[in-house]
Amino acid sequence: MSTEADRFAEIYTATYEQILGYAMRRCDSPEDAADIVAETYATAWRRVDRLPGGDEARLWLYGVARNTLANHRRGQIRRQRRSAELNVDIADLYARTPEHTVELGAIARTFRELGDDDRELLSLVAWEGLDHAQIAKVLGVSRNAVRIRLHRARKRFSRALERAGVTAHHLVMESA
Repeated sequence: MSTEADRFAEIYTATYEQILGYAMRRCDSPEDAADIVAETYATAWRRVDRLPGGDEARLWLYGVARNTLANHRRGQIRRQRRSAELNVDIADLYARTPEHTVELGAIARTFRELGDDDRELLSLVAWEGLDHAQIAKVLGVSRNAVRIRLHRARKRFSRALERAGVTAHHLVMESA
């Protein structure tokens, strides 16, 4: 028979990298991400009796991490909006042409300028690889609400990209 400590350790081991990745993609510094992850798992330890099993634990931890991050942001005085500068820097390192570099910068800026809710939804799909049901659990909403919100977020992102001069043709050109 497993103890709560063993169960927690098993869940921690199985989910740590995913939760750390979640925090790293949403924080301005590795130190902030480490704080978010530490607080997420401290909360999980305090609530180990409510921690679901299996893959549900990962989704539950995404929800805890999301709330922890929101609390962290509210505690900051005039904290800058989450940036995609690291993504731009990495993209610039691997860009094949100057035009491609400019385009990746425009995409990153456009993404950064989206509303927080749109960025979060699109990030949960693109970075975390979650489906509608999983996102619904993370956000505490229905699958239908996720479907509708995600559809609207994608449309807003697409329109913003068009205004920035980035077209779908340009986006697929490099991957072809």
